[in-house]
Amino acid sequence: MRNHFVVAMAAAALSFATTNAHAVTITGAGSTWVYPLVAKWAAAYKNKTGNEVNYASIGSGGGIKQIEGGVVAFGASDMPLTPEDLAKNGLIQFPTAIAGEDMVYNLPGIEPGKIVLSGPVVADIYMNKIKKWNDPAIAKLNPGLKLPDMDITVVHRSDASGTTFTFANYLSKVSPEWKKTLGANTAIAWPTGVGGKGNEGVSAYVQNIKGAIGYVEYAYILENKLSYTRMINRAGKTVSPSLSGFQAAAGHVDFTKAKDFYVILTDQPGDDTWPISGCTWQILRKSAPKATNEEVTKFFAWGFEKGQKMATDIAFGPLPPSTVAAIKTYWKANLGIETAAK
Repeated sequence: MRNHFVVAMAAAALSFATTNAHAVTITGAGSTWVYPLVAKWAAAYKNKTGNEVNYASIGSGGGIKQIEGGVVAFGASDMPLTPEDLAKNGLIQFPTAIAGEDMVYNLPGIEPGKIVLSGPVVADIYMNKIKKWNDPAIAKLNPGLKLPDMDITVVHRSDASGTTFTFANYLSKVSPEWKKTLGANTAIAWPTGVGGKGNEGVSAYVQNIKGAIGYVEYAYILENKLSYTRMINRAGKTVSPSLSGFQAAAGHVDFTKAKDFYVILTDQPGDDTWPISGCTWQILRKSAPKATNEEVTKFFAWGFEKGQKMATDIAFGPLPPSTVAAIKTYWKANLGIETAAK
């Protein structure tokens, strides 16, 4: 488990606190998916500017609630809010970086990347229809691989999670039964399994339970050296999770033409595309003090322009310049703020 930044006082998060004549502190909360990136950016930003960004990795559902309630200066969600919901609640949102998630497993003797799964098979595992690792449906995808006669322990998120939304959205596209019975949201009525809080919790359960399978953001796979699956994508190709695969998915959408940047990256076409790709959106309140929103936008502008190497180092794909330019135009139109990175 990683140590999280903690929101010490809700009142301090309503805007920002002056720590000296020039330095300020802002607070955010939400997505565990984007935590590794925000944490890296925050540390570098503090060293460069003296300004501090405290971010609580509590899950997308919690982030949405806290920004709606004015508890934090920004909320982060891996599930974009619809333009209608944003308008109703006086919010705006913008993307942060492209990433992806994958299935991870704990099977002694089977190395990372050796197991191949498809979307429909994953859906059947999580609907408790496939219960053994040597099930014929899994064996068919893995000829020549000796699969154990071992029960599958399903691990899912216990909190309201954008990672869950991305996962369930993908399964809704490849499994009609999943779409009909479970759907796609930040919380699912899971028919089986154990729940872990955050990507961290799911990672920990999978590491500790033999026969477990879970879904986590790719940065957690790299950090914890988890055994990951390859997946069969929409084009029928077997692919491994990678930054290039996430960016290939993003290449089939245009953030700049979507109202409030509302796009979904799962199950995109292309031979090299990773099927469970996604993004995190930062959410701000239009009614927040302008000085608060200015500090938030300064931080993210800095990340977009100065933090690309830090992003790619942990497999987050930087937004293209055209999208960054569109975000700045969006800030000006909705918040009256013109921001440039320092």
